[in-house]
This record gives sequence, structure tokens and C-alpha cells, in this order.
Amino acid sequence: MTTKNNYAGIPDKYARLEEAKVVLIPVPYDGTSTWQKGADKGPQAFLEASENMELLDIETRTEVYKKGVYLAAPVTENSSPEKMVEAVHKTTKNYIKQGKFVTLFGGEHSISIGSIRAFNEAFPDLTVVQIDAHADLRKEYEGSSYNHACAVHEASKTTNLVQVGIRSMDEEELEYMDENQVYFAHDLYEDWMDDAIGQMTPNVFLTIDLDAFDPSILPSTGTPEPGGLFWYETLDFLKLIFKKKNVVGFDIVELCPNKEEKSSDFLAAKLYYKMLSYKFEYGNPIVIEEE
Repeated sequence: MTTKNNYAGIPDKYARLEEAKVVLIPVPYDGTSTWQKGADKGPQAFLEASENMELLDIETRTEVYKKGVYLAAPVTENSSPEKMVEAVHKTTKNYIKQGKFVTLFGGEHSISIGSIRAFNEAFPDLTVVQIDAHADLRKEYEGSSYNHACAVHEASKTTNLVQVGIRSMDEEELEYMDENQVYFAHDLYEDWMDDAIGQMTPNVFLTIDLDAFDPSILPSTGTPEPGGLFWYETLDFLKLIFKKKNVVGFDIVELCPNKEEKSSDFLAAKLYYKMLSYKFEYGNPIVIEEE
């Protein structure tokens, strides 16, 4: 993939690794998707849209880019799903150890196996909050446990997993699902956000598959599912998490850009920037406790 030098075209003084509080790792990988291909083009589309955003967040009245955002070299390992996950894990952990607020943009959801593994090693008693249309709990799919359909299987075993927006799954995934911590899209009720927050431990990693959103507002994803989340309800939930928990990092995945439809790219760009705005307006300082 090709990128411009700086995230969102920000001035160089805010883009240097030494001063930046945030690291953004692009992972243009699409090795195991099974329907629409193109998630490997997602990071580039996201970066191009980010260059065309206004950088004042109206809600928080902040310009969070001034905290510094370092655009890391993309993780381009694609010889196998296993090696990709290993590369993502190694790269993510390297920047966590430097005390940065580490974020990733995929690529398909299998990249999260590596990112979650790195955060789980660095932060104790981790909750993974998965916002997604699909359960992604299969132990193995098409001969690999590193398939996008297995994105949070490992997390279900090694972390406290809370799933939100789920509306598509296979029967075998019920074996690995804790339905007490699943907020199905068809069954969201008045106080679900507070209930979900109550199930989270202090340290939280967010993994957001963009197909969680209703395809009426984000059609450009590999497997769009009807009945999804909308913009402001999602922001309300995210803001609660950033206010009440220590969000240690996040990834966003599964943008499958369409050259005729740019609104999805901009939603992804705004979502990323909004999450940074919430982190630095409402969040807690980063404290790393190695295993």
C-alpha cells in the first residue's frame, strides 16, 4: 500500500514518533475473507479520507491530533495468516512497550488475533469489547485457526469478551459463546449500555468490525448485514466506555472500499478520530504492566 507521510496530513511536529502519544499501524491484509475481497485496500481509503476531515472535534472542542499521531509503516506480511498474526503481534507489542496509545486499522478481522494477543500480554485482566455483526468465534475455518471467522476465538479463552451488535453466526459458535455477555443487535434494550459496562474489567481493548454498522450508513464492507448499529448510539456507547474504563488501545477492521461510494471511508475516518478525541478528553493515562 502507499501512504502519505503523515496521518490526516497533520504537520510534521505532531507526526514524529518521539513526541506522539498515539501510534497508528495500518495492516492491509485480506488473505482469508470469503465473500467480497478488498479489505486490504481499507487502510489506504481510510487514510485518504482522513486527509480530508476537519480536525476540530465539535463535541469535545478539541483538536486531538495535537497530542501527536505517528503513522507507522504498514504491516505487509501476507505469506500466511499465521505469519501475519505474528507480525501484527510483534509490531503492536513493540509500540506498546514504548508507552504509546496503540491503534490499528485493517484489513480483515483476523488481524485482531495479533493485536489482542499483544494487549493481553501487556495489560492485566483485559476485557475485549467486540463491536461486530458476526460472532467470529469459530475455532477453525477453512483449515486455519487464523481465519477472519476465528478473530475472537482466542480472546474468548484468554480475556473477558463482551460482544455487541451480533446478528450473524454459525451454530458451532454457540459452544464458545457466553450469551450473558452478548448483546445481539435484535435484542438491544433500554439499559444495555450500562449492563455491558458493568461486565467489563478496568482495562478494555476495543475491536470494531465496521460491518457492525447498519449498511444504510456503511455499505462498503466485506459482509454487510441488515439490522446494524447507527452512528450516534455507537458513539454514546464508546463515550461511556472511554469515561468509565481504561481503554488501552483499539483496532478498526473490514472497510472494503468502493470507488463509487466514499461515505463509508469517511465514517471510518471520523470514527477513528472521534475515538482518539474521547480517549484524550475523558480517558485515563496509559499504564503498562508486563506479564
